[in-house]
Amino acid sequence: MVTQLCSLKFLLLVACFAGCKRAKAQFTNPGCDNDLLQFAMNLEFLEAEFFLHGAFGEGLDTFAPELTGGGPTPIGVQRAPLHWLIRDVIVQFGFQEVGHLRAIQQSVDPIPRPMMDLSATHFAKLMDMVIGTPLDPPFDPYRNDINFLLGSYILPYIGLTGYVGSNQYLNGTNTKRLLAGLLAVESGQDAVIRAMLYERALQHVHPYPLNVAEFTQKISTFRDQLSLSLIDKDDGVVTQKPERNQGTSQGNIINGDWNSIAFSRTPQEILRIVYETGSETSPGGFFPFGANGNIARAYLDPSWDASFACLIPPGL
Repeated sequence: MVTQLCSLKFLLLVACFAGCKRAKAQFTNPGCDNDLLQFAMNLEFLEAEFFLHGAFGEGLDTFAPELTGGGPTPIGVQRAPLHWLIRDVIVQFGFQEVGHLRAIQQSVDPIPRPMMDLSATHFAKLMDMVIGTPLDPPFDPYRNDINFLLGSYILPYIGLTGYVGSNQYLNGTNTKRLLAGLLAVESGQDAVIRAMLYERALQHVHPYPLNVAEFTQKISTFRDQLSLSLIDKDDGVVTQKPERNQGTSQGNIINGDWNSIAFSRTPQEILRIVYETGSETSPGGFFPFGANGNIARAYLDPSWDASFACLIPPGL
């Protein structure tokens, strides 16, 4: 009798678990996996072109034209006169991004490369907004090692926080595995860039009256402001939080919360930052005509059917 009761309880638990799983599945959007990975491609395109051109003076049109989807060549991107070690790191980053694009395109309906502005003129305008005053001469990321590293500092952290934020909206095991792999490498890129800048934290960014640490803090503050987040999710390579590392180090090579857990950002926050307008509905910045894919287009055209960005809330 006891054995029968135990068996009955076990069967009821199994049935309840299966029912709960089915109920949960009914409220998820199966299209979100496709849409969120499409959205990620915009950032992967951006990084691939910046890193490849910075190292070689050539980008996806040369190294992986089949991944561009016929999209336009980026504006103004060029080779930088990099020290051999920094160039070697950037070469690795560039081909990592090529791999990311290839992996995503094998998993979802690919999007064409969007129009992107990676010109020195655009970076100059961006840095003027970051610093709060026109820089003289205008900032040029392609001028030297430090400038290129500061330009690079802008990019991977945006993507990795977006990947953290996307995870909870994914359904498929394979999609989650892919996202975890992308996140791991993007986090590594961000850490390497931050480490190289931290090594030069007190070095002045010639000819401006600011050092490297001050530049990174201003970039981080500006990204937070654009995102409209109610939480401080960004900090430079020298932390502004005295409680970090229990006060034993001011370094912030890997940014995270009180428990050193990576922050998350929604697609809306990401678009506000990369558009540099503080609005997901007003393109500009790195994407003059907006990013591609269902989620990005949903904010530019309300008639676009994307279950309005997978019902993702605006941000926290």
